[in-house]
Amino acid sequence: MILYFDVFTSAFYNTWNWTIKSILFQVPWHLNYFWGLIIISLLVWGLEILFPWRKQQGVFRKDFWLDAFYMFFNFFLFSLAINGVYNVTQALLEKVGINNTSLSLVDLSAWSFGLQLFVFFIVLDFLQWITHIFLHKIPFLWKFHQVHHSVKEMGFAAHFRYHWMENILYKPLKTLGVMLLGGFEPEHAYIVHFFAISIGHLNHANLKWSWGPLKYILNNPVMHLYHHAYELPKGTFGVNFGISLSLWDYLFKTHHVPEASGSIRLGFPKDEEIPDNFVGQFLHGFKSKMRK
Repeated sequence: MILYFDVFTSAFYNTWNWTIKSILFQVPWHLNYFWGLIIISLLVWGLEILFPWRKQQGVFRKDFWLDAFYMFFNFFLFSLAINGVYNVTQALLEKVGINNTSLSLVDLSAWSFGLQLFVFFIVLDFLQWITHIFLHKIPFLWKFHQVHHSVKEMGFAAHFRYHWMENILYKPLKTLGVMLLGGFEPEHAYIVHFFAISIGHLNHANLKWSWGPLKYILNNPVMHLYHHAYELPKGTFGVNFGISLSLWDYLFKTHHVPEASGSIRLGFPKDEEIPDNFVGQFLHGFKSKMRK
């Protein structure tokens, strides 16, 4: 027990120290996720201001500051705790013989760096797509995911408005991807990391971009807006589940983009019962069922 406590506290302090060093520019630039997030956010926000899709929407849209707080909470503050739990779980798995190579389905070590990164990105995005479907389809998980879908005006920072429980669901996926792909060097995953942040910000941005023919491969703001639509196609529990790639939705027929006016209502039935503050949303999902 003392050993696992040491693992937890070590992960906590390492994450804290790394975050402080990142703020002070004391880590390699390509691993500086703190300033990387800020730069990407400012760039996408600037595009929203210059080329707004919904022109009636303010620069500081509804819940702008709440979502800005979520960006730093989910990306940094909550990591202090989840990384400790994650490292303890990893230590427990290693004790029963499950490590980074025991689940490998293919060895990528002889492949080129570019091909390794590409395969890792595809596998990780597919795993996230499946998890996203579960968040909508399984009632217990949907209760947590409702926080993300309580957004009423879309903007880049809405990307990170999600319940802390989603961190627990998504965080292990990158490690699972590494474990399935033997020989992949996880330190190079920062490229996928920054690309995913950029696409995620753009997907939620107030921008009318659909990437032309690439819309069948890359997720985009027009497509993702319909993922947040209040009214869904009859008989579905959701559409457009893509994270970075729209490819999976087109392959498995879960895509839906009927028009591109950007004027649709966002949310879900009875979303007015979702608390409008961080503390209330933090606790949401653990209370009794929402009133019928």
